[in-house]
Amino acid sequence: MIDHFNTGLLTPVGAYAVSVIGSFIGLMFARRLRTATGAARWWWLALSAICLGGTAIWSMHFIAMLGFQVHGTPIRYDAGLTIASGLLAIFVMSVALFLMSTRPNTTRLLISGVIAGSGIVSMHYIGMASMHMHAEMHHDPLFVALATAIALVAATVALWFSWRLRGTLSILVAALVMGVAVSAMHYTGMFGVDVTLTERTTDALAGSTGVELLLPLVVGLFVFLLVCSLLLMLGVDDRPGSNQPGSHRRSVENHG
Repeated sequence: MIDHFNTGLLTPVGAYAVSVIGSFIGLMFARRLRTATGAARWWWLALSAICLGGTAIWSMHFIAMLGFQVHGTPIRYDAGLTIASGLLAIFVMSVALFLMSTRPNTTRLLISGVIAGSGIVSMHYIGMASMHMHAEMHHDPLFVALATAIALVAATVALWFSWRLRGTLSILVAALVMGVAVSAMHYTGMFGVDVTLTERTTDALAGSTGVELLLPLVVGLFVFLLVCSLLLMLGVDDRPGSNQPGSHRRSVENHG
C-alpha cells in the first residue's frame, strides 16, 4: 500500500545530493561565522542557517517525499504547514549556530544539539501533518524514537563540525556524513508510517500536489544555493576584517 520509492532511486539520491550540497555550503559559511565580527556575524549566521536548515534538512525531506505514494488515495499538501516546517528548521539552526558562535564549549554544544535536533524532528512531523489523503496516518512510536535519536545525534555532530572544522576537504567529508545522517533520520521516521485507507468520498482533497507546491519551493532554495556557491567562489576569505561582502575586492584594489 505504501511506496517510499515510487520514482526509484531518483528521489533518495537527489535528496541526499541536495542535503550534502546544503551541508557543505552551510558549514563553509559557519566557518566564516567563527571569525566574523560586527554585522558580518549576522550575515554569515543567516546564510549558514538557511543552507543547513532550509536546504540540507528541509529540502532533503520534501524531495524524498516526492517519491512517497499511498496506493488508493491521492496526496495533497497544506501550503501553510509545509512552509512553517521549513521556517522552523531554519529558526532552530539559527539559534543553535548563534549559541555555538558565542563562547562555544561542550555544554553549549549539547544544548544546541538538543535544540536543533528537536526542531529537525518537529519539522519532519509537521511536514507529515501537512499531508492530506483519504486515509488515516499512524506513526510507530519505536520509529519515532529512533528518528528522534538520529536527529539529536546528527544535529550535535553538525554543530561540532561547524565549531571545529576548518579545512575545505574535512568540511566536504563532514557534508557527506551529514547527508547520510539526515537521510537516515528521514527514512527511519518514514518506515514507521502506517496508513489505513478510509471510505472514499467524492470530496476533493484540500491542498496542492507535491509537484505544484514542493518543486517551486525546492527549486527556489536550490537557486539560493547556487548564489551562495557564487559568493564562496568570489574568494571571500576567513580572516577577521575580510568577512564583509566586498572586502575581497577592496583587498585586491589595495594591492593593485
